[in-house]
Amino acid sequence: MSPSSDPQDRPTGENPAAGQKPASGADPTGEHSAASVAPSTAEPASVSDWAAAVLVFGASAAVLVVELVALRLLAPYLGLTLETNTLVIGMALTAIAAGSWWGGQAADRIDPRAALAPLLAASGAAVAATPFLVRLAGTLADGALLLVASAVTIVVPGALLSAVTPMVTKLRLTSLTQTGTIVGRLSGIGTAGSIVGTVVTGFVLVSRVPVTGIMVGLGVALLLAAVAVAVLLRRIERRHLAGGAAAALVLGAATVATPSGCDAETTYHCATVVADPQRPDGRTLVLDGLRHSYVDVADPTHLEFAYVRSIAAAVDAFAPPGSLRVHNIGGGGLTLPRYLADARPGTSGTVSEIDAGVVRIDREDLALPADLPMDIRVEDGRVGLRAIADTSVDLVIGDAFGGVSVPWHLATQEAVGQIRRVLAPGGLYAVNLIDYAPLDFARAEVATIRTQFPHVLVASSPPALAPSAAGGRGGAGGNLVVLASQRPLDAQAWQRQLTARGVPWTVLSDPDIDAWVGDAPLLTDDYAPVDQLLTPYPAPAGV
Repeated sequence: MSPSSDPQDRPTGENPAAGQKPASGADPTGEHSAASVAPSTAEPASVSDWAAAVLVFGASAAVLVVELVALRLLAPYLGLTLETNTLVIGMALTAIAAGSWWGGQAADRIDPRAALAPLLAASGAAVAATPFLVRLAGTLADGALLLVASAVTIVVPGALLSAVTPMVTKLRLTSLTQTGTIVGRLSGIGTAGSIVGTVVTGFVLVSRVPVTGIMVGLGVALLLAAVAVAVLLRRIERRHLAGGAAAALVLGAATVATPSGCDAETTYHCATVVADPQRPDGRTLVLDGLRHSYVDVADPTHLEFAYVRSIAAAVDAFAPPGSLRVHNIGGGGLTLPRYLADARPGTSGTVSEIDAGVVRIDREDLALPADLPMDIRVEDGRVGLRAIADTSVDLVIGDAFGGVSVPWHLATQEAVGQIRRVLAPGGLYAVNLIDYAPLDFARAEVATIRTQFPHVLVASSPPALAPSAAGGRGGAGGNLVVLASQRPLDAQAWQRQLTARGVPWTVLSDPDIDAWVGDAPLLTDDYAPVDQLLTPYPAPAGV
């Protein structure tokens, strides 16, 4: 029988004020320790340890799947730039923080058993709707609307899924003596789920499943998880679950019915092949909304884009007659490799193209000859350079882009030094650049190339190079082609070949390049803010 708190009921001789020794285990200060208030027998948890682990692991993995796939969905409209990556990662982290905070507060105010299934069902509906909403906003060509749609489709499901962990944690906490163990274990399981979601999406899903299939499939999986949780906890009315199921199915069907605008979703791009109505055999390869290559499948000597003709003009002006050994950084439609193999019989070489899906399109849709004398390697351009022997090629063509930007690691002194290493004495480096007023990136890249090659020329349209009325060094921008070599390059010889090919471009040489480059920064592996130097830029018609 417990002693009463009423002093009148206390037995004689048990008055603490009289110096009675406290009972064993009592706190002489009168204050209870945490251990003293913990129940001697913990109340059974509402969900098992394994069920809690599966819920936290799956929800955390789903957040990262949504984040990575969102990058794929936004690339055709915003480009695959550092800014796009930063935007998506920032929104995903915002969702995780907001969902965790809100979920923790909600878990203390409502019964988590009644909230888990609706959270999963609502997140499933939101995930299934993501491709539909992003593509609708992109079709309307409204930048602000696209950003709002992106925020909604990333933040809403991310926050709902992130609220699962604090809800499950509350259900597992039955004793204060296990708080650290349970919180730490579930935190670790959530992190493991995020890792698995990232790895599986990047290495498996994106390379094998269309973006629409990934998002709709994830939405269905979350809906099934909601059903399982509802059955397990018996805490949700069937009509609510049916409503969530109907919403997910309707939005998923709308997503599937909405055309993605892609002939193929490759590892890196939304790719389409567009026929030229003016030329029966002409095809344009469009990657993420940008015209990357034009190929006449019946006539490899037809060169449509001005920058391609300018590189061909440079080869005519400076390469010795006969066959060449060529290394191409970036493949696209392989327009120049086809041209060089036809125009200079015996020419051979290698191509580094990072996207296997683009190579597949070349073979299946752009009639790539099976006997093209080029070793096409699916690899990163910088990594591919390491496999090329010293002084083993006559011509290196740089034509690699991520969106409108040359990948930063191909633009640095160290990368250009590798290009110099593989070129034979007197060899030629020709690189295609894109920039916009005031040409900060182009000028920095030319300054960087000049640290590795003593002889450099730059060509572009006169408006692209002309200084602005305000006295800036840059012009309107567009495509620019830069030539570099260890031997002198005759600007007039290139200019004549440009004219012969109908390219109305101007060639800059020293000392005009000195004035044009000015104090542009050098790009190194330690400092190469390529995306920042390019922005702000308009949506280009092509590269």
